[in-house]
Amino acid sequence: MLTLILGCPLLAALALAFVPRSLRVLIRAVAVLATLISAVLAVLLFVQFNGASPGPHGFKFEQQVPWVPALGISYHVGVDGINLGLVLMGAIVALAAACVSWEIKSREKEFYILLLVMAGGILGAFASLDLFLFYFFHELALVPTFIMIGVWGRGEQKNYATFQITLYLSIGALLALAGLIALYVQSGAGTFDIPELVAYLDQHPISAGAQVIFPLLLFGFGILVSLWPFHSWAPLGYGSAPSATAMLHAGVLKKFGLYGLIRVALPMLPGAAQSWMHVVAWLCLGNLLYCGWVAMRQKDFNWLVGYSSVAHMGFVFLGIATLGLVGVTGAVLVMVAHGFLAALTFGLNGYIYQQTGTLEIERLGGLLRRLPFIGGALMMAGFAGCGLPGFANFAGEVTVFFGAWNVFRPVTVLACWGALIVGAVYMLRALRSMLHGPLGEQWALVTDAPHLWRKAPFVALLAALFVFGFFPRLLTDKIQPSVEPIVARFTGGTMAKANFHTDSLSPVTGANGKSSMAAELASAVPEKAGSAQANPAAAAQTPRSALPTPHS
Repeated sequence: MLTLILGCPLLAALALAFVPRSLRVLIRAVAVLATLISAVLAVLLFVQFNGASPGPHGFKFEQQVPWVPALGISYHVGVDGINLGLVLMGAIVALAAACVSWEIKSREKEFYILLLVMAGGILGAFASLDLFLFYFFHELALVPTFIMIGVWGRGEQKNYATFQITLYLSIGALLALAGLIALYVQSGAGTFDIPELVAYLDQHPISAGAQVIFPLLLFGFGILVSLWPFHSWAPLGYGSAPSATAMLHAGVLKKFGLYGLIRVALPMLPGAAQSWMHVVAWLCLGNLLYCGWVAMRQKDFNWLVGYSSVAHMGFVFLGIATLGLVGVTGAVLVMVAHGFLAALTFGLNGYIYQQTGTLEIERLGGLLRRLPFIGGALMMAGFAGCGLPGFANFAGEVTVFFGAWNVFRPVTVLACWGALIVGAVYMLRALRSMLHGPLGEQWALVTDAPHLWRKAPFVALLAALFVFGFFPRLLTDKIQPSVEPIVARFTGGTMAKANFHTDSLSPVTGANGKSSMAAELASAVPEKAGSAQANPAAAAQTPRSALPTPHS
């Protein structure tokens, strides 16, 4: 099934090469149909995941075909709880991106071919369990990004944006490639297969060179994710990109670096990872605070959303830095939630830009009167970006905060302030200026999404945010068993051991009759009376009804 999910867009791209460019409707139909098939199969994959039997490496829906046995390279795909949600999210966002690409009026054939190649590369990168194909599929998705911004981008700075994003992401990709090659050579395992490498390095850990390999992976993947201070390419690139390109890159492809850290760097180099996590924790504040402050000063809404997207990556880095079950699980949940949110926001921005010709916040106003559906969807996207309960972003962010509180308490306090105050200020202020107030005369003729075809991609993305916001256990129950073996490599105070249900953010009772998550929450709440100090055991046994819930 995974081969069909990632293969449909690639086969459709190949088929479009033989379609005359004059058949515009057929070209669009092929692109939408291919991404629709991938999305439907991804939903079936997600639904059938629990009932599927794991393969020899513990992954489900696994398929492996030797390719270059001499180098240990094979076509190896499979999913576990970590990449299952990413594959689902990537397929749905690809479908939404194909649906909103009606704005492209020139060279449509080339655009849709590149869009399908990008979608297939993204899905292949997340599904691959071979380091060679893992990197190859990422590059397959990355190259169309540069071309699409340069050819179909908008704004006076699109050429500069193309140059900058190409430079930054090429450097990041080269650093990551150097780290992956060094990992392959230093391990001595003679294989690129990720599960086999992890098992081999558990028995034969890399001692010499690990402190060099991990920074290569950290900063290589970090540049691809826009880790501060290597973030300046992202707002400019997204502000200049076509809507579909921004949706796919900001929503999905950017998660490749984060996924690489969790899938490759942490389990294969645990000792080096542990020594670098304090650096990562403090760097993530640059994303959360600095980029949030810069977003407050933006006059163009696309740039504001670009900086907001960079800021949200700080939550994921903070969750990873905890090296604990709760924090890393929350990080994966934020990755999936932000993918839907970023795609929704950039898609809505593209619609408003096509109607008004501008995204300057001061020039817009009162658009909710003329665009009730688009404006309402944009308001909900803004609320999700602010971490409002009921959206998947809230469940992920609050889980990260719980995981980080006892590990990086000062960082967590500042991160909470950045999320609750700074994020709310720049987003709600922009929504107030654009959607409310007097309607300018020049916007009297703008029209809302006219029919279901135009509304469908936004409805699908919003539905995903609500479903995983109200029922986050649909993801966390799948993520947790896959994260446990990774965080088990980190012992001592940096590992927060807990079983939990994120839909209530309440723990399940362990074998000893006590709740470890309740103990974490109890220790995270300032003590208001001496009774808590006198009887810490009672605090550790806080009843479930007394614990906070996401919707309280």
